[in-house]
Amino acid sequence: MTGNIVIEPISERSFPEFIHLVRELARFEHLDPPDEAAEERLRQHAFQERPFYEAFLARLDGKAIGYIIYFLSYSSFKAKPTLYLEDIFLEEQYRGQGFGKEMFLFVVRKADEIGCGRMEWSALKWNKKAIDFYLAMGAKPLDEWTYYRMTEDTILATARRPSQK
Repeated sequence: MTGNIVIEPISERSFPEFIHLVRELARFEHLDPPDEAAEERLRQHAFQERPFYEAFLARLDGKAIGYIIYFLSYSSFKAKPTLYLEDIFLEEQYRGQGFGKEMFLFVVRKADEIGCGRMEWSALKWNKKAIDFYLAMGAKPLDEWTYYRMTEDTILATARRPSQK
């Protein structure tokens, strides 16, 4: 490691740096970045009275080099919150220097501080470096669960479907 990172909550002032890194993650994952409307929702959802998510910037010598987003869900069986790590991203030139590990441990410590019964996230199947890292940190893949998703269009179509008794 060439220096120490500082991990701090995003603020209105640092929001442009955060959005820049979100765009960088989209590029890395070969996805479309958020459009202007999505960026505004990200801002609103982060800074409203009850935020939908928590976000942090990782800084090295004052420069934002990565970010973290997580939110809480709840386990009825454990009767404890679950921390869901939505994004952990570090700019490519800073990888392999221990900064990603510091960011990950920051989130693990947050889960412990909150009293979570578990912490979960997903990884793209092609991202072998991330998968190897998570395995080395003690994470286990959930082979018995299948991850499902409804898109916004599917949600809308399903929500408007008449109920059948």
